[in-house]
Amino acid sequence: MTTISMVSCKRLFVDLETYSGVDLQDCGLYKYVESPDFRVLLVAWAIDDAEVQVIDVEKGEPLTAFLRTLQDANIVKVAHNCAFERACLQKLTGRYQPPEEWEDTMHLAAMNGLPLTLEGVGAALGLPQQKLKEGKQLITFFCKPHTVLATIDGQMSWKTTASVRRLPSDALEKWERFKYYNKVDVEVERTVYRRLAPSTQISDAERAVFYADARINERGVLVDETLALAALSMQNRFEVAAREEMAKRTGLANPNSVPQLSEWLRKTAGLRVTKLDKAAVAALREKKPDANTDRVLELRQQLGKTSTKKYTVMLRAACADHRVRGITQYYGAGRTGRWAGRLVQMQNLPQNHLDRIEDVRQLVRDGDYDTVSMIYDSIPDTLSQLVRTAFIAPEGKTLLVADYSAIEARVIAYLACEQWRLDAFAAGKDIYCQSASQMFHVPVEKHGQNAHLRQKGKIAELACGYGGGVAALKAFGADKMGLTETEMKEIVDQWRAASPMIPKLWRRVEDAAVRALENPGKTYGVQRKRYDPARAAENENATGGSGYSALFNAGGIVCVFRRDKDALRCTLPSGRKLSYWGARLDSGGQIVFKGIGTENKNFIDLKTWGGKLVENVVQAFARDCLATAIVRLDAAGYDICFHVHDEIIAEAPADARWEDMAAVMSRPIDWAPGLLLPADGYSTVFYKKE
Repeated sequence: MTTISMVSCKRLFVDLETYSGVDLQDCGLYKYVESPDFRVLLVAWAIDDAEVQVIDVEKGEPLTAFLRTLQDANIVKVAHNCAFERACLQKLTGRYQPPEEWEDTMHLAAMNGLPLTLEGVGAALGLPQQKLKEGKQLITFFCKPHTVLATIDGQMSWKTTASVRRLPSDALEKWERFKYYNKVDVEVERTVYRRLAPSTQISDAERAVFYADARINERGVLVDETLALAALSMQNRFEVAAREEMAKRTGLANPNSVPQLSEWLRKTAGLRVTKLDKAAVAALREKKPDANTDRVLELRQQLGKTSTKKYTVMLRAACADHRVRGITQYYGAGRTGRWAGRLVQMQNLPQNHLDRIEDVRQLVRDGDYDTVSMIYDSIPDTLSQLVRTAFIAPEGKTLLVADYSAIEARVIAYLACEQWRLDAFAAGKDIYCQSASQMFHVPVEKHGQNAHLRQKGKIAELACGYGGGVAALKAFGADKMGLTETEMKEIVDQWRAASPMIPKLWRRVEDAAVRALENPGKTYGVQRKRYDPARAAENENATGGSGYSALFNAGGIVCVFRRDKDALRCTLPSGRKLSYWGARLDSGGQIVFKGIGTENKNFIDLKTWGGKLVENVVQAFARDCLATAIVRLDAAGYDICFHVHDEIIAEAPADARWEDMAAVMSRPIDWAPGLLLPADGYSTVFYKKE
């Protein structure tokens, strides 16, 4: 493994422009670079503050000086989304590009809560020089194939097309502009780095997370392409049959048309329809229409099943060795630092509840449509439940799967010091039963006495931990259970009364954040025990809060807030910082900061409060626990293929034991003394949810 000092006096800033006949967005980086027609077109680079040079590789300009610099292990390489540059340069040079030699301005942006694109972060920082707006058009012109009419036997065919590459000679002025665009990207990238790097101190521990993540994405996971192709074939056969049946039952020329089907429902069943999405169709079926109408709506539901499209994504993204790579993004969620899913979107895979799943899987793999349709009511639902199983171990190996149980519930109990919860986890008890028991003051057992109360305990646990009320309960289906708003309000009150330390934690965290905003440059911490303002005042330190170090080391701190010139920083027990860019108090005293909106993804003003801050802290804390486990497993030689939420999946020899992997994950964490994080798991030849 390459080692390099990140205080090296030299930085190589680099940006590439490339061509491939494979679509980068649809197929992913590794399939894109693997394409036989992949080529590097331009290389823009600069050492530290030197003038940016652009090498026109397409026109044969030499790469000698650049490659000599690139191969110097004592020079830190910097790029925006460096995974792209690393993969492309590896293909260009035939030499592996160790992640240990690289830094990423996209990571710096994420760690500061800024937009992830170079254009977005440049705009958010108000840089004097911005990424050129015309870049997308230039990339489309030179970096992607375009379709033309083909000539057959000297005649132009209007039915036959071919994909060709545009050359610099096709548009010389555009090519020169493209070279300038490439140069500007490095200049903007370098300015972003100079602006953010000094205030974004990344610990060695966090760098190790990035390095392990790079290896995981490069390794990827094997896909059972036979199963995926068979599933798509079966889905297609079902869709043809379903549309034919809908047409017969409705008499419509196009029963898939929302206007036509809506009108039919109005005329034949008296149902007033404004839309026919998943929720709307489910609501219509709850009105108990006649058998024919209900069957039409059921077919509409089944045709709307989108999770089977993941098979298409797998096949599209699979490399020549049948492995899908690049399916997780490091620091994909800037507010907490959690990973984001890419391509197949592993974070929202359908669950599986099929009995004898091995047999069902084999029937689909064999293409036995008749047997599957005879056994199961819904072909799409069956195929959806098998999506996970398309990820497999190579022949002679196994997948080790291990995960943490109720990690967020454990973390919030730990940080809030809610003792009965800690005792329940220590005793291995069901937290939903224990919560219901604490709320309703009666014993609750999962399959025993007062079992009906467990569901109320479960939705309360899911909805109320971060300050959620009636609306949050509805989001988790409380209204579908038949609960009235009055009953939901009672559940919220009962949950908060049963866990009083957690609401106190919301208030204490908000108070510390507000005080930090009112007093820039000073630190305000939240201790795991009852908040002591006098003691906190003693520890305030305008130079960085070093007075809290002893409490951090002893595991006595939830988090520490400090407002610097750019952002409100929240330091976690791991030492990692969460950032709320441009945070301030509005006229009503509420915390406002700049962040990525959930709907339009713009960089806008967002509001937050204690419950939301605690949610960020808990999820970030849990993320750091998982990251610690990933680094430990990577160092121990486990070949991690991917991870989902609080679960890690590794490829191992057939005789490897998941218990050994779980034992590594369960080891104590020095910055979280006393936190119990038992991991459970299983081994399997195909991925599934046990």
